[in-house]
Amino acid sequence: MDLKEKIELLEDMLELEAGTLKPEMELSAIDEYDSMAKLSLIVLFDEECGKKLTGEEIRTFKTVGDILAAMD
Repeated sequence: MDLKEKIELLEDMLELEAGTLKPEMELSAIDEYDSMAKLSLIVLFDEECGKKLTGEEIRTFKTVGDILAAMD
């Protein structure tokens, strides 16, 4: 999965318009990144990346790029 596909998955999960997210964006600046989005992120990682994501790992994410890097 390339960078563009990963960003599209995140935008879809957060119900954002295409082209909204950039890797350098702070997660704290994204209103849609809330507790429900974090639960959705766990599901997304499991289904799309085949990875188990923990709450501890989610707490380390500060930027969109941090999430993208973890998707590899």
